[in-house]
Amino acid sequence: QRRVMGNRVKCSFSHHLFPMSARQKLKAREGAGLIAVIGDEDTVTGFLLAGVGQRTAKGSTNFLVVDSKTKVQTLEATFKSYITRDDISIILINQHVAEDIRHLLNEYKGIVPTVLEIPSKDHPYDPNRDSIMQRVKMFGVGDE
Repeated sequence: QRRVMGNRVKCSFSHHLFPMSARQKLKAREGAGLIAVIGDEDTVTGFLLAGVGQRTAKGSTNFLVVDSKTKVQTLEATFKSYITRDDISIILINQHVAEDIRHLLNEYKGIVPTVLEIPSKDHPYDPNRDSIMQRVKMFGVGDE
């Protein structure tokens, strides 16, 4: 069932999709919607050209360019800051970069922000290494 409320459509079945705590968290983030990007220069540049980048007055950004000089501690700190920010709904991370902080990705159980591993120009996507795909397989989805 759907009801039109102003310019928004409310689905009456939405309470079945998410547990109460997740629905409350989504409601608290209503209006939020930044995409954060952690990746190599080509990936981050592409998303910045598409308009994803943002820098606050305090100088914090929603993107991190990772190269061979980037320390794991920097990756960990950036990821931890992104998952606690209320203005970020999605975190995109190159899969080869995600390998460096795999322990954090495996520990993260949040719904929002959603963490998605993406390929890069030089590193193809491998669903067997993706933590989200591993969770999906636990539920038997996609098994044939």
